[in-house]
Amino acid sequence: MRTHPPEFSELAERQQQIVSRAQLLACGFDDMYLYRQTRRGLWQRVLPATYALVTGTLTDEQRRISAALYAGGEAQLTSLAALSWYGFRQSPRSDDVHLIVPHHARRTSAGYAVISRALALDGRARATPLYPVCSPARAVVDAARDLRQLRPVRAIVAEAVQRGYADLTSLDEEIRRARRSRTALIRKAFAEVAAGVRSAPEAELRECLADSGVLSEIHWNPRLLDANGASLPTPDGYLADAAVALEVDSQEYHFRPADWTRTLDRHNELSRLGVLVLHFTPAQIRREPRRVRRTVEDAYDSRRGFGATARVRVDRSAPPA
Repeated sequence: MRTHPPEFSELAERQQQIVSRAQLLACGFDDMYLYRQTRRGLWQRVLPATYALVTGTLTDEQRRISAALYAGGEAQLTSLAALSWYGFRQSPRSDDVHLIVPHHARRTSAGYAVISRALALDGRARATPLYPVCSPARAVVDAARDLRQLRPVRAIVAEAVQRGYADLTSLDEEIRRARRSRTALIRKAFAEVAAGVRSAPEAELRECLADSGVLSEIHWNPRLLDANGASLPTPDGYLADAAVALEVDSQEYHFRPADWTRTLDRHNELSRLGVLVLHFTPAQIRREPRRVRRTVEDAYDSRRGFGATARVRVDRSAPPA
């Protein structure tokens, strides 16, 4: 049995058993040995000139490492693969690993490694021991340009802002950098978030109510104050002249008892001050938009003018919460 040199074992351990042909040759192996190891089923060739020293299905991290080794040292992880690395919860899953390389690079896509040439790499990419990862703002914009439906684009843009991965300024800069190249969806999602919407279901509710000829201005994620100027819970939407609050209740958010208790506390705090709180699920908004709009319009009609007597006001000097 051939004994592997110590430096090879250290390399394989550091790279989670993923190595390139160039690294193997540098450790003293030759192409015939690589061929025999794969032929015997001890190793597997996962990408051109890229090997896994184990059999079976690769982990997400092994796929990222192998794609980065294949793409070259200047490549940066981006799009959905980068969002997965950051821990985005609402990002669509994909088996592809997207990377950007300098425009002069000759590397092309192969297998699950999807390579795009970029005029400019991300100057704010984060360095990791094995590969650079594009900044969340760049990864969100790159992912949105590859997606074909508005709903997942809304989800990742809203999550980026809501969970603090990226701010509006950095997202705006990346959208401007991409210009008009496949950016229609993210421009729409960005405009919604800039207007105060903080989730994809909220954006769908906003779209559902946008064409209403009955409703007045809806404040999205406004800062509310009581008569003494103390802060109140922030609803997803608020019709000030009717004192009607709108809440989107997602199953994910209410999965834990503590989350449900928090929602009830928010509801009761607003209700005791005269606010009518309407609750809708994402499924209702998506499947029955007309019914949702009619419910809001009827509630608004029945309480129009009530906001003048409610003990709640909108802090118009504050940005959306």
